[in-house]
Amino acid sequence: MTAEAASPRARPRIIAVANQKGGVGKTTTAINLATALAAIDQRVVVIDLDPQGNASTGLGLAPGERRPGAYQVLIGEADVAACRRQTVVPGLDVVPSGVDLAGAEVELVGQEDRESILRRTLRSLAGSCEYVLIDCPPALGLLTLNALVAAHAVLVPLQCEFFALEGMSHLMRTIERVRRAFNPRLEIQGIVLTMFDKRNRLSDHVASDVRAHFGEKVYETVIPRNVRISEAPSHGRPVLIYDVGCAGSRAYLHLAGEVLRRERAVA
Repeated sequence: MTAEAASPRARPRIIAVANQKGGVGKTTTAINLATALAAIDQRVVVIDLDPQGNASTGLGLAPGERRPGAYQVLIGEADVAACRRQTVVPGLDVVPSGVDLAGAEVELVGQEDRESILRRTLRSLAGSCEYVLIDCPPALGLLTLNALVAAHAVLVPLQCEFFALEGMSHLMRTIERVRRAFNPRLEIQGIVLTMFDKRNRLSDHVASDVRAHFGEKVYETVIPRNVRISEAPSHGRPVLIYDVGCAGSRAYLHLAGEVLRRERAVA
């Protein structure tokens, strides 16, 4: 048996945080879950694969600190190691992105095995971290496809609103197609309900519907609507650093515990 086969963490566990719908708390979930994992001594790298660069902003990177980044990785101008930046969170690094990443979809179209570029480049992270979290853009294009092909699992943030389940069937079909065509190991790590408002009966109805439809795939933890979660990115901090005692921080710590329990179950 090779050393890599003997060690389940010789290569990091890669989780894509994905939902083609915008405004569901995807980036917030990616950076705060990563922070919670780092807080319990897991080495984590966030790959900011969204041209908006919100994960980079939320982890304290100014626009002038983002090159080289994810764009240079995807077009082969730089390797991942050269693009990793330390963040304000000990044990948490980020591969940043900016508006130049928006052009990657067009530039990669003609490349051979274009859907597998990210998977190949992430091999260089072997031995340097336990988890890689990929913050996907709000679309099911080539960038998200690269994330799904590279990932072991998908974590889906789902907002507690009337149209929450709309689009989920499309995402699930996409995951199944990726599994069949490119990545048979891909699984759904879980679905996390976000922006839950306990004062709003609609949130309870949506949560019940989602749990009835997806069963145990839905985490017990729900992420509440919380002003401190909304404020934190403007300060370049995950909410767990900005205000560790708030309801949003406690929820993300609980979510990290659930994620780790599920990870241990498949290890």
